[in-house]
Amino acid sequence: MEFSEIFDKIEEQLEGEAHLDELARKKQDPFKILISTILSARTRDANTRIATEKLFAKFSTPKTIAEANLDEIELLIRSSGFYKVKAARIKDVSRILVERYNSNVPDNYEELISLPGVGSKTANCVLVYAYKVPAIPVDVHVHRISNRLGWVKTKTPPKTEVALKNTIPKELWLKLNRLIVRFGQQICISIKPKCESCSINNICPKDFSMELAIKKKIKNKYN
Repeated sequence: MEFSEIFDKIEEQLEGEAHLDELARKKQDPFKILISTILSARTRDANTRIATEKLFAKFSTPKTIAEANLDEIELLIRSSGFYKVKAARIKDVSRILVERYNSNVPDNYEELISLPGVGSKTANCVLVYAYKVPAIPVDVHVHRISNRLGWVKTKTPPKTEVALKNTIPKELWLKLNRLIVRFGQQICISIKPKCESCSINNICPKDFSMELAIKKKIKNKYN
């Protein structure tokens, strides 16, 4: 089965939309997408949405966030978790955007990852969701599911990104994160995936070797 067919089958059974999908659909500015992606680290979409809306209801530009009191930013984004670290990063990123980029978010990978706290996943999310530039953001869902499906055989998200770029046709890169993240949240979940109701169950090799290796490593660490 072609990747385009697999993507279509996955999309048919998904419900709703992820937070970044929502922002992209509403044609939100790249700054909001950048900050929302930073807030999304190690938290759920619902918490990211709350934190993003609270923050941007009070401060909506790089300048206002850069000038804001750090304690107030922390209070506004508290629901996102790790709010002290995230608040400091958001304030620092905003300051740099004001000082170096005339308050504009860069539209290329190299400049994006030069921003504090902005790694490959965040940079690629900005490219995909804000600028429609083909890229592959790899989060825990994309990393896990790509290995389960046998598309890649990798141990880390950065290696998964490289492998996927060599595997998935470029014309599908914009769809990959959007579909696979929701697929990972709704169907191919981390624990007890819903294989019986999965639209691609018949072609899935169900390769859990990566996850089993991680569990074994953790078990050995504490034994």
